[in-house]
Amino acid sequence: MKRFKRRAWSALILAAALILGLGVYTYRFAVYGRDWANFRANQSVWETGTLAMGTVTDRNGAVLADIADGKRVYSDDAETRIATLHAVGDAGGNIGTGALRVFADRLSGYNPVTGVSGGSGTVTLSIDAELCKIAYAALAGRKGAVMVSDYTTGEILCMVSAPSYDPTVGFDESDSAYDGAYLNRCLSAAYTPGSVFKLVTLAAAIEKLPDLGDRTFTCGGSVNVDGNTVVCTAAHGEQTIEEALAHSCNVAFAQLSLELGGETLAQYAEALGLTSAPSLDGIATAAGNFDAAAAGSADLAWSGIGQSTDLVCPYALLRCVSAIANGGAVREPTLLCGERTKTTRVLSADTAEAIRSMMNYNVVSAYGEESFPGLTLCAKSGTAEVGDGTSHAWFTGFLADDPEHPYAFVVVIEHGGGGLRSAGPVANAVLQAAVNQN
Repeated sequence: MKRFKRRAWSALILAAALILGLGVYTYRFAVYGRDWANFRANQSVWETGTLAMGTVTDRNGAVLADIADGKRVYSDDAETRIATLHAVGDAGGNIGTGALRVFADRLSGYNPVTGVSGGSGTVTLSIDAELCKIAYAALAGRKGAVMVSDYTTGEILCMVSAPSYDPTVGFDESDSAYDGAYLNRCLSAAYTPGSVFKLVTLAAAIEKLPDLGDRTFTCGGSVNVDGNTVVCTAAHGEQTIEEALAHSCNVAFAQLSLELGGETLAQYAEALGLTSAPSLDGIATAAGNFDAAAAGSADLAWSGIGQSTDLVCPYALLRCVSAIANGGAVREPTLLCGERTKTTRVLSADTAEAIRSMMNYNVVSAYGEESFPGLTLCAKSGTAEVGDGTSHAWFTGFLADDPEHPYAFVVVIEHGGGGLRSAGPVANAVLQAAVNQN
């Protein structure tokens, strides 16, 4: 009897272990099955390190990457190949943000029952290849990044990083003109933001300083902070907060930064996604940086105007201004055409509306509407000093009161000089094309 009981218990334990093991395997298969099928050692999917199946198109059906005779081929148009490379990816997988790598499971046609289904997978990206070509041409050989999105759907219409290269030809890696050519500067780089960061300081001031709209700020061209001089671009005199943003007044925003404090500014930078490295379709992006400097310090004053140790990724800034345009709630961006994404609230609707109004005032009173003909533009420029005598040029914002063209944008040009002068025309070229193409 005892022997029978021991055998019964042994059988039960063995059965339980088998059931548990089957459960663990089923769970892991459901979670990791795509990864197993698309493992690079699987020669039915990968051939000498190249994804050997699948087609990538832009939102209009233009083929950006395909397979012919078992080899990866790209668009017939060289300008398209170059301008869309960082969105599509190279055959060798050197560009980690490209569709050929990020969406490999979709391209391989993975099915949980049949496994890899024979290479029938097609990925339709949300980008417009023609817009990407215009953006790359507008950069005119300068290093930088350009992004445009539909802030109501989250779809990214343009994602261009320069320098790029023709994937069918390659490039000479000893040529300094191609430094960082594998790097997607839209997603994988972070830059000193300069005055575009004043949008963060402004958001905090609107919500934390109830009398902000009734205040005036006096700018004599500089201000002494803890024995250090914070220099402005001009002596702006007495001004409202709206005028201070239009003037991009360092004195006024240094004062606001000192009053708000480093911890508050850090919280707003985090909430707006500028330091939290928000992902894009599962793609990791570069983290920004904001150090909460000591109360009353010059570092705190400089950080609130986008200098000091501040860093911002272009994609994170695009997401931020998209939230402002969309009433304080960002529709999470995507590179997949027709993909439904969630909405994340980052600001109150009232705060977003106040910032939107001031960004439009920037264009009307300071930038010049004639520089952006036909566009109802809300924007902020930035000229970010980088310590070597040069500046990164920024221009960011969105179109307002145009439900047919709800576009947000960001442009950054490395060592490009003045934001409005250098990055503004790039933004205008792309937006004009986006608005007038349909």
